[in-house]
Amino acid sequence: MDKQFALILLLITLPKMWSYSQTIVLDSTTTYNAPETIVKNKTDTITKRSFFKKFLDYFNDANKNKNHKKFDFSIIGGPHFSSDTKLGIGVVAAGLYRMDRKDTILPPSNISLYGDVSTTGFYLLGIRGNNLFPQNKYRLNYNFYFYSFPSLFWGIGYNNAVNNANKSKYSRFQAQIKVDFLFKLIKNLYVGPLASFDYIHGKDFKKPELLENMAKTTRNISAGMALIYDSRDFLTNAYRGYYLKLEQRFSPSFMGNRYAFSTTDLRTSYYHKIWKGGILAGEFHTLINTGNPPWGLMALLGSSYAMRGYYEGRYRDKDLIEIQLELRQHIWKRNGIVVWIGAGNIFNSFKSFHFNQTLPNYGFGYRWEFKKRVNVRLDLGFGKKQTGFIFNINEAF
Repeated sequence: MDKQFALILLLITLPKMWSYSQTIVLDSTTTYNAPETIVKNKTDTITKRSFFKKFLDYFNDANKNKNHKKFDFSIIGGPHFSSDTKLGIGVVAAGLYRMDRKDTILPPSNISLYGDVSTTGFYLLGIRGNNLFPQNKYRLNYNFYFYSFPSLFWGIGYNNAVNNANKSKYSRFQAQIKVDFLFKLIKNLYVGPLASFDYIHGKDFKKPELLENMAKTTRNISAGMALIYDSRDFLTNAYRGYYLKLEQRFSPSFMGNRYAFSTTDLRTSYYHKIWKGGILAGEFHTLINTGNPPWGLMALLGSSYAMRGYYEGRYRDKDLIEIQLELRQHIWKRNGIVVWIGAGNIFNSFKSFHFNQTLPNYGFGYRWEFKKRVNVRLDLGFGKKQTGFIFNINEAF
C-alpha cells in the first residue's frame, strides 16, 4: 500500500556519512589526509568535518549529476500521522543507474524502495522500478510489495460507499508480485508479456454481509500482454512527452483462480512545458473488469497516485474511470509546488454508469528534489468529505 501521510521529514543518512575523516594543514601549500590520530604542535592546524557538516553535504550533493557512479542511491524517511494509520515511521529510497554508462542520452533506469510501520499494527515493505536495457531495446518493469493493515470496508458499489452506516472494520493482509517484460518494436513503442500474483486475506469483518458471499481470502494468478508508447524525457519526472500503457490481463479458472475474470487497464498521460519552470501534466485512466472479480481485486478509487485524499478502498466496483490535471512549478533551487484537479467514477458496467456519481478531487503539494529529477512529494488532497496527506517519492504520474 503506497498511501503514506507525513507531517515531518526525518532525514536518514547513508553509512558513509558516519565515516571519520580529518585534514592536516602543515602550511599554505601542503595538505594530506590522515585516518589516524595526529599529534599537533603550535604550527599545525587540524580541521575536522563535523557530523552536521556531513549531514548537510550529503543532502546538498544528493541531486547532483552522478553519471560517474555505477549506482546512485540515497535514502530519506521520517515520522507521519494520519487518521487511519496513526503515528508511524516511513522510509523511501531512490536509485538511478545505467546498464550502458556510455549512453547518457537514454534516461537512467530507476528503482524505489519503500517501507513503513505504525502504532496501529500497519506495516509495509515494497520495491518497484523500471530497468532499461542498452539502446532501450528491452524494458523490465516490476513491483513487489506486501502489507498488513487494520482497514475499513463499506462494501461494493457507489451506493454502499456513500452510506456511512456501512463503515466497518476488518484486518487485511495483501501481497503482490507484478512483472512485465517489453520488446521495442519501433521508436518509443514497446510490447511484451506480463504476469502477476496477488494474495489478499481479510479477517475479523464486523459486517461480513457486505462481502456479498465472496470468499475472504483470494489467491489470483494472471497473465497477459502490455503495449506501451513512451516518449517521455524522464521516467520519474517528465518535463515533456507522451505516455500510453494498455494492459490486458486474464485470470482464468484453469490457473487455479477461484474467480475467473479479465482486466483491461488503460493509462495515458501528457507533459508539456508552458512557461519557465512550469509543467502542465494530465492523465486519463480507466480499468474495466469483465467476469467475476473478487472484492479484493476490484477497481479502487483513491491512492497516492490518483484521486489523492480519498480513502483507498472505500469506493470499489468492477470498473473505474479517473482523470487529473496538474500544474508543476519550480520555485527556487530544489523546491517546487504543484496544484491539481481531478475526477473519478466507479461503476458495475457502462449501462449502470451515472455521471452524477462522479467524485471531485483537488489539492496542492510541495516538491523537494531529492535526487536529479527525483522528487520527494508532500500532497494534501481533498475529496468529497475526505482529506488526506500523502508522503511519497516520485511524481504521482
